[in-house]
Amino acid sequence: MSTITAGATYPINSPGGTPTFNSPTGAQAYAGTAYSGTFIPALWSGKLAQKFYAATVFGEIANTDWQGDITNMGDTVIINTIPNITINNYSIGQNLAYEIPAPSTISLTIDKGKYFGVNVNDVLELQAKPKLMDVFTNDAAMQMKIAIDTDTLKGTFNGGAATNKGATAGKISASFNLGTDNAPVTLAAANILQSITALSSVLDEANVPETDRWLIITPTERQILMQSNLAQAQFMGDPSSILRNGKIGVIDRFTVYVSNLLPRAAAGQDFNGGAQAGAAKRHAIMAGHKSAITFASQIAKVESLQNPNDFGTLIRGLNVYGYKVVQTDGLALLMAAG
Repeated sequence: MSTITAGATYPINSPGGTPTFNSPTGAQAYAGTAYSGTFIPALWSGKLAQKFYAATVFGEIANTDWQGDITNMGDTVIINTIPNITINNYSIGQNLAYEIPAPSTISLTIDKGKYFGVNVNDVLELQAKPKLMDVFTNDAAMQMKIAIDTDTLKGTFNGGAATNKGATAGKISASFNLGTDNAPVTLAAANILQSITALSSVLDEANVPETDRWLIITPTERQILMQSNLAQAQFMGDPSSILRNGKIGVIDRFTVYVSNLLPRAAAGQDFNGGAQAGAAKRHAIMAGHKSAITFASQIAKVESLQNPNDFGTLIRGLNVYGYKVVQTDGLALLMAAG
């Protein structure tokens, strides 16, 4: 792990006794702590990782069971999946049959990366004022979150992984209309809870566990929810309404998240901006179970080096990540108008 190079240490007096350009006490050498070897990238890296995971949505909705198995871009993690065990009929006196479970494997490749680069004109200022580091790490984490959430949400959606979608969703009943490209569902206060429970029901029909379910909506749906019966405390059994506390919380076993980064498409276009005849203006609402997607992300490198063209220090960081849908039945998609 890198530290500031020797050439970037705090300048002291020259051998002849003439004060250097920033010697703080005239002819006396600086007695304080030089920042060479003190400004450790691990400090930046640790703060960045902590703030990144506090902000990201995808880190909440996907499992990160293999997070610690990656170090660099290009790594591959082999994931063992649980095999299905056959259930047989039994009669007294029969010979029992035994099977050897044969688990399959899924490869998760860390094939994506995002980076940031910051030019800090005075690293001493960075050390002297920790709040400045907070400003940098907060913004770097938020911008990284936006970039990675946008990529992963759109990638999961474009992959067509969700099996619970369309006008005839429901693995057993095929009776739930979750909207299509040409006929998305128009949500209003009168029907938004019905649409949310429809998402829950199609997951029920796919035998998805009731715990660890999540739902991502846009600010538009949040505003519609505020106009529905959900906003009234007596319907929810809560001490105060969501209009007073601003928290949506859990709806029909879904932990609800609000994001501006869900995929959107204009009328006559697909979600990648290409032409699609008959398509309406629409956006995705995604629901699922935490076991459906696996996600791994790592702040792989944080380095500092002298700016070769100016006084100051360059700070750069690399975040590598990968994601994969491992349980398609664990995802549901509602196509909402607008």
